[in-house]
Amino acid sequence: MDSQIIEVLNVTREVAWLPWAVSYFFLIGLSYGCFMLTLPYFVFGRARHEKLARLALLGALTCGLTAPVALLADLHGPGRFLNFYLHFQPQSWMSWGAFFIPIYLGGLLLYAWLALRGDFAAQDQHGNAFLSRLAGRGGAASQKTISAAALLTLIGAVLVAVYTGMEVMVIQARALWNTPFLPLQFAATAFTGAIGLCLLFNRTLCGRRERDIALEISLNRLLVLGLAVVLTLGCGWLFVSMSGISASHSAAFNQVAGLSQWQLSAVWAVLATILPMTLALWRPASSGLITGLIAVHSAWMMRWTIFIGGQTIPKTGAGLYDYHLPLGSDGLLGIVGTLGLWIALLLLMVEYLPWAGRAFASRNAKETNAIAASAIAQH
Repeated sequence: MDSQIIEVLNVTREVAWLPWAVSYFFLIGLSYGCFMLTLPYFVFGRARHEKLARLALLGALTCGLTAPVALLADLHGPGRFLNFYLHFQPQSWMSWGAFFIPIYLGGLLLYAWLALRGDFAAQDQHGNAFLSRLAGRGGAASQKTISAAALLTLIGAVLVAVYTGMEVMVIQARALWNTPFLPLQFAATAFTGAIGLCLLFNRTLCGRRERDIALEISLNRLLVLGLAVVLTLGCGWLFVSMSGISASHSAAFNQVAGLSQWQLSAVWAVLATILPMTLALWRPASSGLITGLIAVHSAWMMRWTIFIGGQTIPKTGAGLYDYHLPLGSDGLLGIVGTLGLWIALLLLMVEYLPWAGRAFASRNAKETNAIAASAIAQH
């Protein structure tokens, strides 16, 4: 019998989901996470959460309006997004997302306008610009109207959170993505990232002297709870993968367990969770800048590792595909451009929308310092 040699070739493939996709999932997650933080004040009327609600609404709007730009860039043109409406595919989560995103963003804009309409009207009384007169027409909205808009936005936020996780989870060809832990981890890191963004806003937008120390303490404590959920989900995935309960989870674990790059990513993920938790518990009144930066960074890197890192794992074969971040619009320039757009929106909103910055901080300075002193003493 003649012996035969069969040669199997494995083709290196370029990543299909570019850094634009990472930016979209990152920003939309921060947006709906920040929206959740506005509800205690604007919907339930808890006055002590006013400053948090205003800062969080700013984060929800800036991230929410920037995210679709990154999504359209990843699709390489608005025309492709239009095809989701012209050729609806009910079996596709991505197709459903084309309807969920407008529900969330439309509801968010309506909710923000109603929540701030009274502030716009107050600005108009002090002789401010045409924008304030137009946006403040009708005066403060009723609580029922604001709550109805919040409910619409909440439905949109939940739909967006579900679809962004499910459209990745359903890809069975990649065992690392095909896990129910993924949508939950996306939502958990979105929430912790939103807390981190509010911590940064409290430090940067309010200024060093006007920052709300009591708010920093409460956000750091909330961040500890959020990171505990993130850590629990990570440990849950690891347990299911190593125990052999699920063949797909074990396959995903075996794909990356022996690779140094993924071992380093695992160490980073643990440190990025444990370090801010430790700082937030140890110095809740003064660590907000560091814990906020790490929380936002972790939300980004979790998505980068899943999307870009996940695509470097061959569907067949061993090792990893090489990926080098391009310097052009599909790489570093695209990330910087998205950040620049977000900063531009942030500056415009801080300048022209009634966020009650300096006046709000000054009016509550004594109350804030008293609450902070009491909280530190109890800690």
